[in-house]
Amino acid sequence: MLKTDYSPLLESFQFASGISLKNRVVMAPMTNFSSNEDGTVSGPELDYYIRRSKGAGMVITACVYVSRGGKGFAGEFGADRDELIPSLRQLAEAIKGEGAKAVLQIFHGGRQCPPAQLPDGQPVSASNVPSELPGGGHGPVPRALTDEEIEGIIADFGAATRRAIEAGFDGVEIHGANGYLLQQFFSPHSNTREDRWGGDVQKRLAFPLAVLRAVKSAVNEHASSPFLVGYRFSPEEPETPGITMAESFVLIDALKEEGLDYLHASLQELWSLPRRGTEDSRPRIEQIVDRAGSGLPVIGVGSLYSADDALKGLTSGIRLVALGRPLLIEPDWVQKVAEGRADEIRTELDTAAQSTLVIPDPLWGALTHTPGWIPVKS
Repeated sequence: MLKTDYSPLLESFQFASGISLKNRVVMAPMTNFSSNEDGTVSGPELDYYIRRSKGAGMVITACVYVSRGGKGFAGEFGADRDELIPSLRQLAEAIKGEGAKAVLQIFHGGRQCPPAQLPDGQPVSASNVPSELPGGGHGPVPRALTDEEIEGIIADFGAATRRAIEAGFDGVEIHGANGYLLQQFFSPHSNTREDRWGGDVQKRLAFPLAVLRAVKSAVNEHASSPFLVGYRFSPEEPETPGITMAESFVLIDALKEEGLDYLHASLQELWSLPRRGTEDSRPRIEQIVDRAGSGLPVIGVGSLYSADDALKGLTSGIRLVALGRPLLIEPDWVQKVAEGRADEIRTELDTAAQSTLVIPDPLWGALTHTPGWIPVKS
């Protein structure tokens, strides 16, 4: 029987900025709930990253809050003040020490922030529209941000980028996906403003683009060597009104015009089909790649557990394959492909293997107590 050729996954890749990756596999950003209360990275968290940074060409960290009022999770680490730079440096060095490029994902949770995680218990957003919860009902009602506060958060993204540079990261990824603050400003569901930060689709782009400009400005001012700027987005929303594929294309066009190193499409399933806003019935990822064009590399993610899944993923036109849950289950994923042992890649979580998988207790608890999040070995 002919052995599958997985070498496309192992080919090196160079961004336009000159930064090179040793292969096409990226560790996707995943919240791990395991940081210290003061926003520093914990020892178990460092061990978790070291365990997964040997194989991947690039590691995108869990998101860090750029403002204290944007903390979205218990056990999330921060980049909101200079005191945290030594902690961030430890993480960058841990990842890079294993041979991967290190990218810090920067974020503000907006209305998705649990009130208990906020100093004043009050989530904020573009408007005072609560989120619709998957099982029905609504999240907490957020307070609409003032113009001055919006400008402050934009500056916070720039300052967090400076800290990432000083800490030795190779880049930042702006988190504009999964219903967090940047997406809240772009969405007609959560943004009902009538000032310069809201209105039609072009006006709803104002905040995400201002954040991107602040980040790029910080890179121009503080980085002495190439430094990646990526943007993660969710291509559609289920809500009505909500972001459609047509509006996602407007976002891609605007980001492309501003200039980015890469676009990261956040999908639960890579091959998922569009809901609305396009006559094209092809999978969303293929339409996103087409819209981005040859000059803007797209990273794709979404349930690519086996080497065959990931190899097929490259046929969509994405340049890099991001693995999240697969690297929780199988930290040696890339090494097994490289050694011709792709058939030995585990695709279900072994619930007796926490110590060998090096998964911190809070994340382990979440994985084993959230049915359907991750395939579990029966």
